[in-house]
Amino acid sequence: MSWNDFHARGAVLQLVLERARVDPGDPGLFVDLPDIQKLFGGPDGVLLALEHRWTTHLAAKLDQAIEDGAPPNTAWTELTAEQPELRAVLDRYARRSPSLRAAQHAERGMIGAHFNAQVHADDSGGLGGGRPESGAAAASPASESVVSRC
Repeated sequence: MSWNDFHARGAVLQLVLERARVDPGDPGLFVDLPDIQKLFGGPDGVLLALEHRWTTHLAAKLDQAIEDGAPPNTAWTELTAEQPELRAVLDRYARRSPSLRAAQHAERGMIGAHFNAQVHADDSGGLGGGRPESGAAAASPASESVVSRC
């Protein structure tokens, strides 16, 4: 991928998020995006790029939650508040995109791994001051809704 393609991809993602800020349910969210086929291979590629953005930011927040001894669900809550348009697009289109659902399945695994890392750190007297709520659902307030989408 060239430097120009990299910047063009970023501009397309930004345009989708700007449209979503107005109406995340807009059926025209992916209409007339410049070079969408060349840059992403179509709307599914855009969704996967948006999921990648979400997952990257979530991983950083989960790492910070472990360092701070905070329950992993705080990472999800904070990121959703910071990037509501992104979360809304991913939630809306997950039902329509098998590729996105598969990526979100991997995201749940990452959340579970962070949850387990914190529990083990708490058990060993390491990171964290107290145990988060028990159970896989504690990893994310949206984990039940995420699981139910699959």
